Amino acid sequence: MSAPVNLHREGSLEAPTRHPLDWKNPQFHDEAATLAEMQRVFDICHGCRRCVSLCNAFPTLFDLVDNSTTQELDGVAKRDYWQVADHCYLCDLCYMTKCPYVPPHPWALDFPHLMLRAKAVRYRQGEVSLRDRVLTSTRTVGALAGIPVVAEAVNRVNAMAPLRKAMEAVAGISAEARLPPFAGPSLRSRLKARRRETRRGTPAGRTQGRVVLFATCYCDHNEPHIGEDLVAVFEHNGIPVASTRRERCCGMPKMELGNLDAIEDYKRVNIAELLRWVDAGWDVVAPVPSCVLMFKSELPLLFPDDGEVRRVAQAVFDPFEYLMLRHRAGLLRTDFRQPLGKIAYHVPCHLRVQNMGLKSRELLSLIPGTEVEAIERCSGHNGTYAVKAETHGCSVKIGRPVFRRVQDAKADHYGSDCPMAGTHIAEGVADGRAPEHPLSLLRLAYGL
Repeated sequence: MSAPVNLHREGSLEAPTRHPLDWKNPQFHDEAATLAEMQRVFDICHGCRRCVSLCNAFPTLFDLVDNSTTQELDGVAKRDYWQVADHCYLCDLCYMTKCPYVPPHPWALDFPHLMLRAKAVRYRQGEVSLRDRVLTSTRTVGALAGIPVVAEAVNRVNAMAPLRKAMEAVAGISAEARLPPFAGPSLRSRLKARRRETRRGTPAGRTQGRVVLFATCYCDHNEPHIGEDLVAVFEHNGIPVASTRRERCCGMPKMELGNLDAIEDYKRVNIAELLRWVDAGWDVVAPVPSCVLMFKSELPLLFPDDGEVRRVAQAVFDPFEYLMLRHRAGLLRTDFRQPLGKIAYHVPCHLRVQNMGLKSRELLSLIPGTEVEAIERCSGHNGTYAVKAETHGCSVKIGRPVFRRVQDAKADHYGSDCPMAGTHIAEGVADGRAPEHPLSLLRLAYGL
């Protein structure tokens, strides 16, 4: 006789199970149904409050409850529910690290995907500003601002306080936020010759030993040197690196906006291009954790019946995950020429939720004369959240513990796998030093 199942257990000790997002169902975009689910989930969150320290979405919810006439969720107007969604930037940390009620618990909470649903409802209703539409059109903005003459002008404007004040008044872009410079030429134009790369690699374990680089919008137009550092490090380790023929945004910025149709459009182009390489025996790497997460996890959840999406997802790797898999097979070169001293290393949220461990720290710790202090807190940048006038202050508050850890570390180097997080940390630290991507540090250690 089997033991009885307790359907009302308090919390769960089982690993989280993510369910696909049924966004093609018309009910998904129904406002009344969405608000009803938000009410169910918010009531559970109010009774738990375990996630209060993660981001500003939960304090916003709890303040609404505590300041209501009943001090319960029934005292909160449903029109105020949207405020909570405005502060969720889909980092997934509540789902992966905090919430005891995620599936397979019977209550089946998926707070980030519920907030995504709320954003999608609002997007369909037209409740999205022009600023947000522009900020999330990363590749279009990058292509225009990356034209050499335009890039120089944009960078000058971004550095001038009076003009930044005007931008805040007119466009709602925080005058205090540090904006990354635009670079020209782009990473993909620099790597154009690699689109015809045909060299073979040495397979080991899950890796084919040769990779195609998904450049990402940010590295393509803002910090192309990160992609060049990746190429130098991988080729030093005998791993040929190719460049894609076509590339669209991974879709993460549009997901933050709730524009799921745009993600599908991007998916058609990206998956067709990447699958061509995967079928030819190449793996895929991307230097920004959010883009890796998008291909590994989010697209398979958005398009669960798409076999091509699943095939690409199985071939996508974080760069340090890839190199450490090669190290396990004895194929990582350890001929480091330069010690790095102490590194204050920030672990991005979108890297933590990939459940692969701290591979960047593991690899950098192999360098003789190098100490790595890992900081596992949210930086507060979170896509466009840190550059919006209305949320920049919240982003700084969220990132302040990280800023202090970097300052207190008195390290020789600091940085993050997420270059945007690195920029935000530089704003908070404000000591005149620039952040350094772990790939750049690894290249430095190799003396390349």
